[in-house]
Amino acid sequence: MRLRSSKVFSALLIAASALAAWSLIPTRRAQADEPRFFAIRGARIVPVSGAPIDNGTVVIARGLIQAVGANVTIPPEAEIIDGAGLTVYPGLIDAGTDVGLEAPAPAAAAGGRGGGGGGGGRGAAAANVPNSHGPEDRPATTPWTDAADELHADDRRIESWRNAGITTALVLPRNGIFPGQGAVVDLAGGERASDLVVKPGAALPVNFAGGRGQYQGFPGALMGELAYVHQVFLDAHWYADAEKIYAAHPNGLERPRYDHTDAVVSEAIRDGEIVFVPAETTVQIVRALRLAPDWGVKWALYGAQQAYESADAIA
Repeated sequence: MRLRSSKVFSALLIAASALAAWSLIPTRRAQADEPRFFAIRGARIVPVSGAPIDNGTVVIARGLIQAVGANVTIPPEAEIIDGAGLTVYPGLIDAGTDVGLEAPAPAAAAGGRGGGGGGGGRGAAAANVPNSHGPEDRPATTPWTDAADELHADDRRIESWRNAGITTALVLPRNGIFPGQGAVVDLAGGERASDLVVKPGAALPVNFAGGRGQYQGFPGALMGELAYVHQVFLDAHWYADAEKIYAAHPNGLERPRYDHTDAVVSEAIRDGEIVFVPAETTVQIVRALRLAPDWGVKWALYGAQQAYESADAIA
């Protein structure tokens, strides 16, 4: 596990401490050709806490770290890896990436021109696409999509990320205002995509300027997208409450009308999924800090490149 690049290709997550424990999530199943016990001996070890160990040993048993230290007993049946000259450290986490997912198709602008109007398809007018009449049409909204189901284990970026020392990633769908749910995946551990998945349904990202989906027309501006996101969360809370009331007292009450978006988003809120709010600049960060607390969800900023300019507001 040699670090070949110090650059971490991750989004800045303002609650990153909640994700830090994922660096120690092991591969959940050993592969057929893996030894049950092995040890990395004689390496420089950087532990999670404490001073580096210049000449230490790491023992792994059945896919789990069993012991780390300068004087560690190695099981006699363990396969030994010579770590001389190498540095062993906990795997890095990419806290927001689309590695393993297909890139979203670019939106076609009016008249067949490429581009998308500078806002993920804002201003685009595709032929034979119905106009959206309001939020009930759910434009660019597919929260039931899960990155765990869309993962491609043959994505070449997986190997690149792993070679840079990133062992685990939170993979987020990108295309849409509510593009779907993120999944925590290991970047090694099997040839099939399902072997890499640690936790599906791990986060619910939202995007602004997130595309039109199957409709055009609404929302036609950033203000409309902000209002739409707020409305979806209001609807999801109402839907959850209505379902509870109906389940407790079905006699004499009209059954709540099923809405795919409301059902999935309300379940995500119930399960405590983090809603990821995009914010790069100071203006976007301050806007997110004002809007997100009113949604009634567990949320975090992602991106936040100019967070240093908003440190007081974030604190």
